[in-house]
Amino acid sequence: MDTAFNGHFDNRFLHELPGDPELLNQIRQVHGSAWSRVEPTPVAAPTVLLLAEDLAAELGLPAAGLSDRAALAAVMAGNRRWPGMEPWAACYGGHQFGHWAGQLGDGRAISLGEWVHGGRRFELQLKGAGPTPYSRRADGRAVLRSSIREFICSEAMHHLGVPTTRALTLVATGESVVRDILYSGDPRPEPGAIVCRVSPSFLRFGNLELPAARGDTALLRRLAEFMLDRDFPDLRGDFESRLAESFARTVEASAALVAQWMALGFVHGVMNTDNCSVLGLTLDYGPYGWVEEVDPAFTPNTTDAEGRRYCYGRQPAIMAWNLARYGSALAPLLSDVAPLQAALDGYSGAYGRAYGAQLAAKLGLSDWQAGDDLLAQAWYDWLERAKVDLTLGFRHLSEHDPASWSPEALAHAAYEPTALERHGEGLIDWRERYRARLAAGGITEAARQARMQAANPVYIPRNWLAQEAIEAAERGDMAPLQALYQVIREPYRHQPGREHQAGKRPEWARHRPGCSMLSCSS
Repeated sequence: MDTAFNGHFDNRFLHELPGDPELLNQIRQVHGSAWSRVEPTPVAAPTVLLLAEDLAAELGLPAAGLSDRAALAAVMAGNRRWPGMEPWAACYGGHQFGHWAGQLGDGRAISLGEWVHGGRRFELQLKGAGPTPYSRRADGRAVLRSSIREFICSEAMHHLGVPTTRALTLVATGESVVRDILYSGDPRPEPGAIVCRVSPSFLRFGNLELPAARGDTALLRRLAEFMLDRDFPDLRGDFESRLAESFARTVEASAALVAQWMALGFVHGVMNTDNCSVLGLTLDYGPYGWVEEVDPAFTPNTTDAEGRRYCYGRQPAIMAWNLARYGSALAPLLSDVAPLQAALDGYSGAYGRAYGAQLAAKLGLSDWQAGDDLLAQAWYDWLERAKVDLTLGFRHLSEHDPASWSPEALAHAAYEPTALERHGEGLIDWRERYRARLAAGGITEAARQARMQAANPVYIPRNWLAQEAIEAAERGDMAPLQALYQVIREPYRHQPGREHQAGKRPEWARHRPGCSMLSCSS
């Protein structure tokens, strides 16, 4: 490794947990093991398309050490290793769409190692690097389309202030991958790509659910002890008290995470338990979407189109359900499950407090008082009736004195002008309620706008913007992708010349695959 790189790999997950004794990379059930050794499958012509330079600096990988892009591409595609890398794929299970799915595991994610720098730990993981024992009849690859979406959204979430895994690199492989994008019987070749994901931990609820479901209490305890030592190192006391406290922290962090999703209008799309982080991070960016017209039933995932289990409005309740499954997995390790139940019982209150704090900031309030929930709900109800864009509506309020708010001023944010006209009086009525609340709280206009502009972004990675970047990149034009990456790095500040990226969804994207309809195909 270049001497400019400051840090080392220690790979605790590999060295402290039992591994799969079978070295042959073939699909199988893996028992008694937390991981399987696996090598990334080399690709033909890797090229770095995006590099998160701020993340590279956090990792201790200065620009001088990354200047050889060909060498970087080779490592970030899995063609070569830096010293200390020991690739593996993790074994886990999960509940998918409400049903136990058994063993799942890293079907195309291959961890390169745990990098330690400046007292911090970063697990580096390649998504799309080839088959593993957990690939379940798949090829272990990923397409450029889904890889762009993952890189852009994970980095956008970070800069929006939402806990998330990160993306270090986006690498084109120079190879094609065949996918049926909407599972319609029309598979086609697409450009392949690999994302290097980075997280302090990729442990999911499903890592502990699988041994619990199999009755493998020995492995379950090993995993729990490892998780406590590595991911909750500040906890003190005996094993049971630390485990119960870690669960309480996961409940609190997960509640706060979903509150941020709801405030920003983010819809994960696949809230299976294998996609939920023990640290409360946003994990696995598949068929996600962003609320434009306010609709509690909105789901971007075609697989969930009928049941809408993971729609926007159900996300808080689904996280509670997922946490209950995780708690059930931990229960065999405790002599008394009352602390787990107490933590679960506290989820609703934790979510309410976190969401109230988010809404207070979005509305420019200094605190969250009784009755403010009704004020906020009335605003959301009006946005829904008037078909006004959620993000643009809030941002407009943040930049203009309430005295100037009118239906006409929000025309740029409306998807159906007639709906805006029909419900114009509702905005005036709500405006007066809001102004009374500001006056009662002694909130100045300058303070209100400052709070709101820090909580209401100008730019979010809307699906149609990602789709524009994807289609251009597939033609070899990286300019839209670069422009989108630049705006999401400073989402709360207007960037001159980037008005296009701050606009509402155009009509062409209303029913366009990749914009309104997304599948798990990637």
